Amino acid sequence: MAEETPNHTQIVSGWAAHDTSGFITPYVFKRRENGIDDVTIQILYCGMCHTDLHFIKNEWNSTIYPIVPGHEITGIVTKVGSNVTKFKIGDKVGVGCLAATCLECEHCKDSQENYCDQLQLTYSNIFWDGSITYGGYSDIIVSDQRYVVHIPDNLPMDAAAPLLCAGITTYCPLKNEGLLEKDSFPKRVGVVGLGGLGHMAVKFAKAFGHHVTVISTSPSKELDAKQQLGADDFVLSTNPEQMQARRKTLDFIVNTATASHSIGPFLELLKVNGTLVVVGLPVNPIGLPPFPLAFGKRVVKGSLIGSIKETEEMLEVCRKHNIVSDIEIIQTTQINEAFKRLESNDNVKYRFVVDIAAGGQKHA
Repeated sequence: MAEETPNHTQIVSGWAAHDTSGFITPYVFKRRENGIDDVTIQILYCGMCHTDLHFIKNEWNSTIYPIVPGHEITGIVTKVGSNVTKFKIGDKVGVGCLAATCLECEHCKDSQENYCDQLQLTYSNIFWDGSITYGGYSDIIVSDQRYVVHIPDNLPMDAAAPLLCAGITTYCPLKNEGLLEKDSFPKRVGVVGLGGLGHMAVKFAKAFGHHVTVISTSPSKELDAKQQLGADDFVLSTNPEQMQARRKTLDFIVNTATASHSIGPFLELLKVNGTLVVVGLPVNPIGLPPFPLAFGKRVVKGSLIGSIKETEEMLEVCRKHNIVSDIEIIQTTQINEAFKRLESNDNVKYRFVVDIAAGGQKHA
């Protein structure tokens, strides 16, 4: 448990990387004490996102060491500030990628604060008071109430944790294309990559009645895609015959791939006027050949997580449709092993979730 210190900070136990090796070790650090707009959360679970891997190894050249990763956080409210009205002690809540925004720009005022130029992330960024943000691989977190959401009672806290990043990241592109409207006409949706993000995209698209094609480099994923997740079709992207057979058959594609690649072959799968949305963030630039773009009048765009309002909408959809992530629970002593498996694409089905509460009880 955290303990208060006289200078209005508190000592917290967590797990951090200290250099580009990305090796995670126990780490004791300070968080601010709960402020008037803050919510203190006892963390129960934290999902492991591929973004965590990029950050702990400084692959995006923006890491502040030591880094406590984790932005798929679920837990219980233990303290609220005097200005807090949305939450009370004992509430089941979640924290995703956002720690602070400017609150004043057009994006913040339009409930699109995830596109604020002054956005600060849950970890390895700078909070309003100048302190470094630390993520969910720790026993508690103190968050401004603006960036905290309620977790529906019918969703388990462990499997709900990845909804705070993987869920909202794939929900938003489908929503923005009108594919999650109740009476939307069934479309043919492609999902590139069947990992933490991809399997959530499949679940959302199927929940709203669309025909879903999974596009993957791993033939071993076909059975799970169809039998476990309900995908209607599976395409091995390394098989030219299979790719040619699906040419111009899809209305929309969500590209979740994080390995370096060209999106040209995927564009060929789109119908004329089709759209591909990039949500995976490879370290190196992706290839964008002009011919399949121009000859199909196709659109390529990106999408970044979602706003708090959209996250709340997404959680309500998950409540109604009983949608959660498929997870593998790990202990804090297994974090480094899990990162190795995540990096090598070692058949993760489909999101690691760290049992923080169990680890916190053992962490001196």
